[in-house]
Amino acid sequence: MAVTNPLQFMQQVRAEVAKIVWPTRRETMITTVMVFIMAFVFALFFFGMDQLIQLLLSTILAF
Repeated sequence: MAVTNPLQFMQQVRAEVAKIVWPTRRETMITTVMVFIMAFVFALFFFGMDQLIQLLLSTILAF
């Protein structure tokens, strides 16, 4: 690996940072809302599965 001096390193860092494409405020909001929706959907799914397993186990163990 090549050794660079601190000035050259900072120039390379600035060049790489300039290449970053940041999401717009709208894209960030949509993505955030989608994450919350998916978290809610998965929470409902796992709650339903938990209730089903509990029902099955309590029915089996009742015998």
